[in-house]
Amino acid sequence: VRGPKKHMKRLSCPSHWMLDKLGGVFAPKPSAGPHKQRECLPLALILRNRLKYALTYKEVMSIVMQRLIKVDGKIKMDKCYPVGFQDVVEIEKTDEHFRLIYDPK
Repeated sequence: VRGPKKHMKRLSCPSHWMLDKLGGVFAPKPSAGPHKQRECLPLALILRNRLKYALTYKEVMSIVMQRLIKVDGKIKMDKCYPVGFQDVVEIEKTDEHFRLIYDPK
């Protein structure tokens, strides 16, 4: 009950996250950080839903806790870190770099 809420209902999350209605009740809520809650994607959604590096939230946590993910050149261990427009997500093991850009369609 105490402190900020750590969950967000799936139906109330921004539509640009493109989450399906029947995929569960909750969605990861972005942590406080450099981007607004409505204008960002949590790191967990990027790794699980967009890049398909993990199938579950627990797998995302294990990837992040191994310090394999960099956002804008800095290692991030927060699974719900807010990744915003023009941020670069780097995965060191596979030597891949992704820049977050919105699709206007």
